[in-house]
Amino acid sequence: MIIVTGATGQLGRVLLAQLLRRVPAAHVGVSARSPEKLADLAARGVRVRRGDFTEPEGLAHAFEGASQLLLVSVDATGPQAVERHAAALEAARAAGVGRVLYTSHQGLSATSPFAPMPDHAATEELLAASGIAHTSLRNGFYASTTLQLLGDALTSGKLYAPEDGPVSWTTHADLAEAAAVILAEGERGEVPFDGPTPALTGPEALDLADVARIAGEVTGRQVERIVVPDDQWRDQLVGQGVPEPQADLLLGLFRASRAKEFAETGPALGELLGREPRDLRGFLTDNLRRRPEHAG
Repeated sequence: MIIVTGATGQLGRVLLAQLLRRVPAAHVGVSARSPEKLADLAARGVRVRRGDFTEPEGLAHAFEGASQLLLVSVDATGPQAVERHAAALEAARAAGVGRVLYTSHQGLSATSPFAPMPDHAATEELLAASGIAHTSLRNGFYASTTLQLLGDALTSGKLYAPEDGPVSWTTHADLAEAAAVILAEGERGEVPFDGPTPALTGPEALDLADVARIAGEVTGRQVERIVVPDDQWRDQLVGQGVPEPQADLLLGLFRASRAKEFAETGPALGELLGREPRDLRGFLTDNLRRRPEHAG
């Protein structure tokens, strides 16, 4: 049985839809903090059990009978994130899980200025030391982040942000499908990747000037990219009510991108999908043109 964590999240929901096209529902289970939100999956025959990384005593039951466990990284950073991942791995060991697939990141690094990257590096170390067979999905940076970075730029015509660098923007949908492919192949006894995968990325690395240009071309509204100093941008965020730790985390994204920590691209994702991954222009076309305020 394949057990999926994070099933109610943006990646998990799409992944389950892809997985259920490839594997019978009776061979799929989910571990979720709020299992009541997954009644539709239970009705299809998916095993739904409560599992909360902050309550590790119940995780072994949630993972029971798993030949494979997809461990979706938690929505936290720092020691809290690593401790929760460690608890999940200990529960996987106790449950006799055959293989763990972990949603890691292409830019993982113990020294990255972007807070989630050291967490991914630490979790991969835990995986390597766990004694459990594992695959680390070195996922590209979510393309949906560009929508947040654009903010009101399509209205104001100006995209203010610190200096950045190229990022290989990758869609949730493509990464979810790739993980489903790997899990399905694993159930057939085939293991495409043992240990870290190559970078699973979109086809090209683009910076915010490219994002502004493409967004403008897609919507017919010119967007000017304006670089502002790090400290000035951070202070503006805090002045707008963003908590300081969150402002620091966001600033770390720019510092890491301009160090080219997310610039790598490669063919691995396309090879898994059997097609070209969605590029940023296609993603922005899909997501910006459907917004009434950006139409026409």
